[in-house]
Amino acid sequence: MGNLNIKKSNYLKFLLILFFFIPVSCVQKRLGVNSNTQFRNGMVVCAYPDAAQVGLEILKQGGNAVDAAVAVQFALAVTLPEAGNIGGGGFMVYRSKTGENNTLDFREMSPAAASVDMYLDSTGHVIPDMSLYTHKASGVPGSVDGMVQAHEKYGKLKWADLLQPAIDLAGKGFKITKHLASDLNRTAAQFKKLNAGKSYLIKEGEWQEGDILIQQDLAKTLEQIRDKGRAGFYEGIVADQLVAEMKSGDGLISKTDLQNYHSVWRKAIIGNYKDYKIITMPPPSSGGIALVQLLKSVEKYPLKRWGYNQDSTVRLMVEAERRVYADRSKYLGDPDFFKVPVDSLLNPVYITARMNNFSWDAATQSTSIQPGSFVGYESDQTTHYSIVDSEGNAVSITTTLNDTFGSRIFVQGAGFLLNNEMDDFSSKPGVPNMYGLVGGKANSIQPGKRMLSCMTPTIVEKDGKLFMVVGTPGGSTIITSVFQTIVNVIEFNQSMQQAVASKRFHHQWLPDDVETETGALDSVTVTRLQSKGYKITNKGGIGRVDAILKTPQGYYEGGADPRGDDTKLGF
Repeated sequence: MGNLNIKKSNYLKFLLILFFFIPVSCVQKRLGVNSNTQFRNGMVVCAYPDAAQVGLEILKQGGNAVDAAVAVQFALAVTLPEAGNIGGGGFMVYRSKTGENNTLDFREMSPAAASVDMYLDSTGHVIPDMSLYTHKASGVPGSVDGMVQAHEKYGKLKWADLLQPAIDLAGKGFKITKHLASDLNRTAAQFKKLNAGKSYLIKEGEWQEGDILIQQDLAKTLEQIRDKGRAGFYEGIVADQLVAEMKSGDGLISKTDLQNYHSVWRKAIIGNYKDYKIITMPPPSSGGIALVQLLKSVEKYPLKRWGYNQDSTVRLMVEAERRVYADRSKYLGDPDFFKVPVDSLLNPVYITARMNNFSWDAATQSTSIQPGSFVGYESDQTTHYSIVDSEGNAVSITTTLNDTFGSRIFVQGAGFLLNNEMDDFSSKPGVPNMYGLVGGKANSIQPGKRMLSCMTPTIVEKDGKLFMVVGTPGGSTIITSVFQTIVNVIEFNQSMQQAVASKRFHHQWLPDDVETETGALDSVTVTRLQSKGYKITNKGGIGRVDAILKTPQGYYEGGADPRGDDTKLGF
């Protein structure tokens, strides 16, 4: 018996020694953790690999999620000129490690000289492309002020250290991807047409994957922002260059507009979907309210039993989207100028009533759907990145120039692109913008007003703990892409990567089409939907979702959208 006890003792010692010497990756595999996709200490998911690497290095240096977000924002302004920017704006949703939440509105603002009918001709018709590819298409940029305010409130590392990686990328250059080369080549003719005497993003011959893109003027602009903070953009030489560019093309932004611009901290939209808490962006983003409305509209139905992209699932989600986008057209705008009925729109009784005329017998015709009504109410190419740090602070930011490469117009000497966000206003009630979205008085043009947006940066909690950080570009499809990604994880048990890669569909009330990605719906489902009166149209890619999931084991699992150069990095 004594010999047996000795053998047991030696065996236990052997197991203890073995445990300490087994590689961590083996232990992770044993626990069901994939060491290549799940990380404990932090994660960055964004639209360009060099920018993701910048964010990861900031986290490794001890920076928090906001520090990394600032560095990524400026790195994307260099590496993703289609949407990354200092000449645009966006929204940030923040959740601290203790559960505190906040949102920052750094959306562009209408210049003081703007007017309600500025894009109409003498007969009252909208002048084609005036709100898209002219100097008058640009709102006052908010991205630099937004990053300054975010850093002042939550950042840890020195401001200059967060700007330097972007300066290096611009001054020394970086290798471009196949996607970026294609975008640059496709837009070259318009760059030349709209930028006489400038050579930004233009070369002899076509761009090729692996070419080095150097942007010296942009590097100098970033150095001004590094050294002078907010004043390095809204005052001084860069402000002079921006205003000079405006004057050269009969634009509206003045030095006073730049000096008067300030981002706004706003109270988050909070909703619930089953056991999950949704923390998302308030107006002037329409995304947060619409997302919560969509989730509440489908909450009581058995989506899990029906399955991913099956006919019943698609029909329910489309009918919810039809009604939510109708509400968006009337009730959503800049809350500083328009009384947005937030509580009424999010009232569960109202949301349920909106779905009461949905029938399984046939598709509802959008012409029969109008914005809802309330008792006592009177009307008065974007990019996204998700970041979490080792402490559990989380940031979800969507930022944009609006169209791909914005207005396609560069600021001479400063090297950055101007936005064309003024197109997100309603140039004329009932006339759709470039995304086919229809608006009215709530989103009319007024001096100093922020234009309505679909951007939907979102953070999800479960049981009081961080669960998901999610968002996407995509114009009018942003809201539905975020909606479907959340449902994919919660209802269809998809991993984070599966959820962002899954094929999507979209409906926005008008036009009355169900837009689908190729392969999103099988032929049987398409036939069933068409037999009920749904018009199915094919669309290229829908959204480019970048998201992070917190696993039950406490690891961060990223989802980088395969539709672009999106990259997930962690450590």
